[in-house]
Amino acid sequence: MNSRPRSTLRRDAIGLGLGVGVFGLSFGALAVTAGLSLWQTQVLSLLMFTGGSQYALVGVLASGGSAAAAATVAWLLGARNTFYAVRLAPLLARGPRRAVEVQWVIDETTAMATAAEPDGRAREAFLLTGAAVYVFWNVGTLAGSVAAGLAPDPELLGLDAAFPAAFVALLAPRLRADPVAGAVALLGGAVALALTPYAPAGIPVLASLVAVAPVVLRARRTSPTPDVTPGLTPDLTQRPTDGGTG
Repeated sequence: MNSRPRSTLRRDAIGLGLGVGVFGLSFGALAVTAGLSLWQTQVLSLLMFTGGSQYALVGVLASGGSAAAAATVAWLLGARNTFYAVRLAPLLARGPRRAVEVQWVIDETTAMATAAEPDGRAREAFLLTGAAVYVFWNVGTLAGSVAAGLAPDPELLGLDAAFPAAFVALLAPRLRADPVAGAVALLGGAVALALTPYAPAGIPVLASLVAVAPVVLRARRTSPTPDVTPGLTPDLTQRPTDGGTG
């Protein structure tokens, strides 16, 4: 059943892409302020393309952390995309195109594809969202990098607070609704905050991840199995016809 028009998917994907592009502006400015060149900053967005990991990498480097610590933190934050990939694997093309599409396996495309499953448009939503987010994120990164290079003191713009503030705003409803998520956030934040004055840059984040891991694993083991009604589970193995987007 294809009850959700393509125009609606396109509108939602572009709207999400525009929102992500605003964060791209912040990232581009922060990366240049941290000492990266415009080209280094742009390559990160083109090839790494996972905002949380990019912010973490730049943040550790800006704090004086080593490249190894920055890369480790970025890798750990990006590891969640592995779980998304397992979920979205049936939607990805086969052959050479798969190597391109797999880069678009991120939070936004996973959310949009999952929401479109009941309408049979999961792959279409994935591709539209992936393309929109990729384009706007990179355009935003470039614009932010150029603006930071022209500004006499980019730090005065206050862009360093943009991403953390938006991230907290997005998480707040989930933390209020899920006691376990709230406990994990508080524990991780407390560990990182306690270690920040004493540990090298990047180490507090790594330590907080190690501290919350047992809580997360225990919660996953004790969580009830979702009630799945036979016949109502969306089939993600269905691929679009030749007339589709991908």
